[in-house]
This record gives sequence, C-alpha cells and structure tokens, in this order.
Amino acid sequence: MLSKLCPKLYVDSLHDIQLSHLKDIGIKGIVFDIDNTVTMWGSNEISPITLKWLEDAKASGFSVCLLSNNRRTRIEDISRMLDIPSAKGFKPFSAAFRSALAVLGTSPEETAIIGDQIFTDILGGNRAGLYTILVQPVSTKEFVTTRLLRGLERIVLKRLACHGLLNRG
Repeated sequence: MLSKLCPKLYVDSLHDIQLSHLKDIGIKGIVFDIDNTVTMWGSNEISPITLKWLEDAKASGFSVCLLSNNRRTRIEDISRMLDIPSAKGFKPFSAAFRSALAVLGTSPEETAIIGDQIFTDILGGNRAGLYTILVQPVSTKEFVTTRLLRGLERIVLKRLACHGLLNRG
C-alpha cells in the first residue's frame, strides 16, 4: 500500500518541475490540481511565476488540464482564467483520471499529475498509472478535512523517506 502513496517526484513547488525532464521521460500531458497547487485554497489569484510556468508548459507542447474536487463553478472559473480545459471527477477515484486522460488525449504512461495531496492526487494518479508529482501546498489555508489529513500525510512522507522511496527533485 505504501507504494500507492509514493509520488514519483516530490518537489517544493510547481516551479521546481523541469519541463525538459518531463519531455525526456515521455510525458505529453499534464493534469493539474487547483487548490494549493496552482493557487491558494479558495483564491482566484494566480502568481505571475505560476502563470508563466503554465504558459511555458503549453508552449512546450504539453496538453494540459485541471482536475479538482472543488465546486464545479470554481473549477470552470479557473479554467477560463487560465485558458486550460478541465476534467470532471472526484479524486482519487479512477473515473476522474480517465476523464482527464480523455480531455488530454493521452495514455496514462504519457501523463503526469501534479498535486499537493497524497490521498487524492498521488493515490489516484498512481492507481491510474500516471507519473505522480507531489508539491508542497502553496498555503496553509485549506478545507477542514484536508487539514485533518495533513497529519497522516506527514507520517506517510516520513515512512517513505525512511524506506528510501521518496525522490526529492
């Protein structure tokens, strides 16, 4: 079970992910979580550096889409603002990731998921066969259930590190 919770790559922020590395390993599509990955939880503001990274990803030829457990209206607002399509579904369930793959037109093996939560983004992405990238949350402000799960996430990260399974980028 520990392997299903282990990201393929663990970085401090979205900006630390090298697009050239993703290209080199055959990634063609990128799925993004929204809250605390692309923007702060509940905020529609996206930092200039994040906007540039997302534009660079699109300009580099990656197919991109958003996948979030947030309200549909919020997802659509962010999607329009970023000019990035969104997929439907509830992470970590497989249907959510299949929906994202359909939007991207890519296979699981050529798709990465970037998110800040082990029990949604990483677990679901690993179960679906995607290349999983865990980022540190952009903010400490979060939904109440997410805050409760952060303690479990810290335990999982320590166990992964102790077993030498955590690939820090």
